[in-house]
Amino acid sequence: MHTIDLPLADPSPRTPRSAPVANKYQADKLAKRLRHQVGRAIADFGMIEDGDKVMVCLSGGKDSYTLLDVLLQLQKKAPVSFSITAVNLDQKQPGFPEHVLPGYLASIGVDYHIIEQDTYSVVSRVIPEGKTMCSLCSRLRRGALYTYAEQHGFTKIALGHHRDDLVNTFFLNLFFHAKLSGMPPKLLSDDGKHVVIRPLAYVREDDIEAYAEAKGFPIIPCNLCGSQENLQRKQVKKMLAQWEKETPGRIETMARALGDIRPSQLSDPKLFDFLALGKRGDDALPDVHAWLAGTPDAGVDA
Repeated sequence: MHTIDLPLADPSPRTPRSAPVANKYQADKLAKRLRHQVGRAIADFGMIEDGDKVMVCLSGGKDSYTLLDVLLQLQKKAPVSFSITAVNLDQKQPGFPEHVLPGYLASIGVDYHIIEQDTYSVVSRVIPEGKTMCSLCSRLRRGALYTYAEQHGFTKIALGHHRDDLVNTFFLNLFFHAKLSGMPPKLLSDDGKHVVIRPLAYVREDDIEAYAEAKGFPIIPCNLCGSQENLQRKQVKKMLAQWEKETPGRIETMARALGDIRPSQLSDPKLFDFLALGKRGDDALPDVHAWLAGTPDAGVDA
């Protein structure tokens, strides 16, 4: 167990979680479940191939610590050979304990690199006081990590998003962006240069929290945006936590639904050919656009 005293306090209360791991048997059982879930996600989505150079993005939070720890365990018995490098972006946030991650990573003997880039000053200067910082902060962080990955030949970029993050993102897009989309377990970056993987896609957040506590990871809280109560993601997370409290298992049901999409039961003609559905002949359907415009072609009086 690696414990390091931190100068920063946790800025916000924790979300409800599983009971603390009380003994070694429970800890081993939890670790086995996480290895199984991560291994299944890797297999289901073809996340890691033989010869891959995997860059694990480490923020200092419970999710990325767990991701790195489980991948290192799986690497020892994996049927394919791949390398792991932990990479952290030091955004020069005031009070950030920059000694914590190098000390921890050196203690476990993993290859690592710290990128130093002052994105904090940019975000603080550009975003007006009282406005949420996450969007710009994420773009700058992603740009720095992608650039480093390209320069050093990494074939996969592993992020610590978990099952609950995938569900939260779906509802964020539904409520605030009027679209059915989420956070896929595997994706190709917009420029086509990077494959991003999320091996924790099947893992519950409360399991991660219990695992991080059992392992004694030196958690570094994000004070840059952690106190922003107007974050849309925080509102959605609160809503889902209430749903889960009222109906345990609801988040798991919604997570499974993200993997069982039925385009014919939705309303997107780009995904399902509704025009051809039940069509009796080539001339059965009029020119819809002309019809709506009320032109003589559609047989509708102007």
